[in-house]
Amino acid sequence: MSDGSVTTTRADSVLRITLDRPDRRNSLSHAMIDDLVGLLTAAASDDSLRAVSITGAGEHFCTGADWVATNTPGERPRTGDLVRRIPHGANRIIELVATIQLPVVATVRGWAVGLGCNLALAADFTIADDGATFWEPFLSRGFTPDTGSTWLLPRLAGVARAKRMLLLGEKVSGADAADWGLIHSAVPANELDAAVDALLARLAGGPTVAIGLAKQAIGYGQHATLSQSMSQELSNLELSCRTADFKEGLAAFRERRDPHFTGR
Repeated sequence: MSDGSVTTTRADSVLRITLDRPDRRNSLSHAMIDDLVGLLTAAASDDSLRAVSITGAGEHFCTGADWVATNTPGERPRTGDLVRRIPHGANRIIELVATIQLPVVATVRGWAVGLGCNLALAADFTIADDGATFWEPFLSRGFTPDTGSTWLLPRLAGVARAKRMLLLGEKVSGADAADWGLIHSAVPANELDAAVDALLARLAGGPTVAIGLAKQAIGYGQHATLSQSMSQELSNLELSCRTADFKEGLAAFRERRDPHFTGR
């Protein structure tokens, strides 16, 4: 059994991140969590990037944090270990995916469980195989939900469905996840890669600064009043109007052609 790794490739301004531990259904070791935090932190300030892709190696997306390895017999950790460690690891992954000013696309096949499920829910766009499985098994293991599940699920699918997944531990197929509004879309397995590539190409060809600011405003609006949200929108509008892409968008409109955005 390997400790796994997080591998990356770059092409066409897209950072492609692969959770690479297929023998454990891409469950995340401590080292993988740290690596993923580092990669997303670096991507946040990389001006050459215009989109981020996250997928799992092999037949599954991610079955969450590797609790078996975390809780191997031996010396007990100090009291408060979870409170000290998780905000800088698993929780930080979710925060970065949700707040990084680049569009994040997750590709889900097979299982998306626990932290893996929440990673998919936090992404801006998740495309899944129709037969993929989203599962929040926390209570069936005897502990309470974490990594943002109690925040993400009610907002995406409503309180009643959130309780079905979190309190009853119901598994949700990719097709149902799309129908519930948990994810962007679900497609047949043989169409998954093409659908993701098409979406990434569209996002990477968009006005990157404006996309990032719009994503930031949507997140801000989840805990703000209407008046506060409109003030935030005005600040973002001021910034986006200073970009080269804004000028290109206006020129394309005047010339009745498609814009060619450069992400600047």
